[in-house]
Amino acid sequence: MSLRSKIESLLFVANKPLTAKELGGILEVEATIIETELDNLMEDYVKNESGLQVIKNNYKYQLVSAAANSDVVASFIKDETSGELSRPSLEALTIIAYRGPITKVDLDRIRGVNCSLIIRNLLLRGLIEEKFEKEKNETYYLVTMDFVRHLGVNSIDDLPDYARLNQEEAIERILDAAEAAEEAVASN
Repeated sequence: MSLRSKIESLLFVANKPLTAKELGGILEVEATIIETELDNLMEDYVKNESGLQVIKNNYKYQLVSAAANSDVVASFIKDETSGELSRPSLEALTIIAYRGPITKVDLDRIRGVNCSLIIRNLLLRGLIEEKFEKEKNETYYLVTMDFVRHLGVNSIDDLPDYARLNQEEAIERILDAAEAAEEAVASN
């Protein structure tokens, strides 16, 4: 895969804008090279009249839908944020409620699939929020007060079987096994 392809993939799955330095750290490439690739990617999207574009603000880059498509995207998002939650969204929300705060990586491991779009949808609906922890350099997701209020409970601790499921050892084993498998693949 080309460097540009890797950058594009990272921007696609990221839930937040990334700096060239952050991308360079992930890809083990100098930030100046990343910036050149990002500039070229931005130009290509414009030249090809793509439905996507890369925007830059305060040295951060993000892959977004093209401004020219804002009406159709707004209509879709309105439907997405006002309609019923899909089964995968409900599963992810349940995991976040019972295991939160939780990282995206752990959520992906528990569900066995990439949850980027689900997280975005739940954030848009105001059902979850993200908190960045500087010490661990990780973003964690947890349910919002609106979610708790919507359920009609006084606290997240009032959810059925919360104490047991919040500390469920089987889930810890799944996370440990998934992490070990990822480390084994990375070392080969």
